[in-house]
Amino acid sequence: MELFYKSEFRKYVKKLPRPFQLAVEDEIEKVYENPMIGEEKSGDLAGFRVHKFTFRRQEYLIAHKEHGGSITAYMIDTHENFYKNLKLYVREVK
Repeated sequence: MELFYKSEFRKYVKKLPRPFQLAVEDEIEKVYENPMIGEEKSGDLAGFRVHKFTFRRQEYLIAHKEHGGSITAYMIDTHENFYKNLKLYVREVK
């Protein structure tokens, strides 16, 4: 199984301090080991799963999708406007 990162995900993580980057890496490993982790979405975001984790008392969400034996990490951010921004990003990509 392969793991891919969309540009939005890569850009966000690149700007983060190193300890947070390592925490994100650990969470991505959890997603890789169990692609069914997280809450499955419906409606406009059907097919996406959102994995939540906490870093320094702040909750972050990772949107990922499994397809054809690979996992793609689409976006990571705090909860505020996360789903709205994810919908916009998905529309732009298509």
